[in-house]
Amino acid sequence: MGRAVQIVRDDDTAAGLRALAGSCRDGAQVRRLLALAMVLEGHPRRLAAEQNGMDRQSLRDWVHRYNSDGVAGLVSRPHPGRPAKLDATEMAALKALVLAGPDGEQDQVTRWRCVDLQQQIFSLYQVTAHENTVSRWLRQLGLTRLQPRPFHPKTDEQAQEDFKKTSAT
Repeated sequence: MGRAVQIVRDDDTAAGLRALAGSCRDGAQVRRLLALAMVLEGHPRRLAAEQNGMDRQSLRDWVHRYNSDGVAGLVSRPHPGRPAKLDATEMAALKALVLAGPDGEQDQVTRWRCVDLQQQIFSLYQVTAHENTVSRWLRQLGLTRLQPRPFHPKTDEQAQEDFKKTSAT
C-alpha cells in the first residue's frame, strides 16, 4: 500500500482554511477546504473524506490541486456544456424574423407562435428544437410573449375611423 498524500503547502493553517470556508459562498469549495483542514489537523484521510461527502480518491485529487494551486485550485470550475444550436448571427436573424412578423400568404399564420417558429428554424437552419427551447431563445433575445392584437390583412382603417366617429360611446 502506498503512503498517504501529504499537504506540502504551508500557506494556511487548519484554522485559516476553516476561516476561508466560513467566508466562501461555493458549497463545494467549502467542503474541500474543511476536508483539507481536517487532514492538516491530523485526522485520517478516510474520516476527513467521509465527513465532507467525498471518497478518499477525491480527497487525494483535491490535495494535489491544493498543493499545486493553493486555495484558488479548490474553486469549482464551470463546465462548458453543450454547444449552442444557433450561433449569434442565426439568433440575430431569428430576432429580425420575429420582429418583422409573419407574411400572411407565405407563412399561412397571422402571428408567430413557438410551434411556427420551430418549423421556421428547421426550414432555415435544419435545427430541431423543442417549443420550450424556442421560448427560452425568445426570452434571451429580449422578446416577450405579449403580442399586439392580430388584425385582418384586408382591414379598411378609414371605415374603422368613420365608425368610431359615428358610434355612440
